[in-house]
Amino acid sequence: MLFRETRIYPLTDARLSGLSHAEQVIRLSDGGANLIQLREKDLTPREFFKQAQEASQIARRRGVRIVINDRVDMALAVEADGVHLGQEDFPPEAARRLLGDRAIIGVSTHNVEQARRASRLPVNYLAIGPIFTTSSKSNSEPAVGLDGLRNVRDAIGNFPLVAIGGISHENAQDVLESGADVVAVLSALLANSNEVTERTKRLFAALKRHH
Repeated sequence: MLFRETRIYPLTDARLSGLSHAEQVIRLSDGGANLIQLREKDLTPREFFKQAQEASQIARRRGVRIVINDRVDMALAVEADGVHLGQEDFPPEAARRLLGDRAIIGVSTHNVEQARRASRLPVNYLAIGPIFTTSSKSNSEPAVGLDGLRNVRDAIGNFPLVAIGGISHENAQDVLESGADVVAVLSALLANSNEVTERTKRLFAALKRHH
């Protein structure tokens, strides 16, 4: 089971953290993360490839799995563990054909109907969000809230579910108790580059106490 070993799924953000993707992988994994999504919206493909390659090599040495946001070609090129796809991205069925059976493939959803559809695709997990309003995405969908999260959980049964959007040290436990298997976290870990490892450790510790 994909999420048996973790409750936290950090996403990298070079602009927010001011750090390269490789450096973020180092600091997040020092904090205990073993599954990390590389997310990049600003760099050129060539520059992101260089960073993703370095981040993937570091991750492999540390036993950390890397999922690339949006870019199936990049996931293939750097031999990442998988890819995360949005509603408008490359079709998951085609990504599965390209990346093979062992790849981790996740898909973003924003409501119950999309979640139901995604749970029938050849994917390993689906993400629902934003749970709360979030500043890290400019054209964000409306927040689904904890009730929306519970509705999605009811609709998809035991299908692996990631919650994303506005998740913090304060609300992460509520999110897990409302049906998510894992919380995807960005700003709460990356907003201060000097504290990435510490914040990651703190979030793991908080969730362990409740688990």
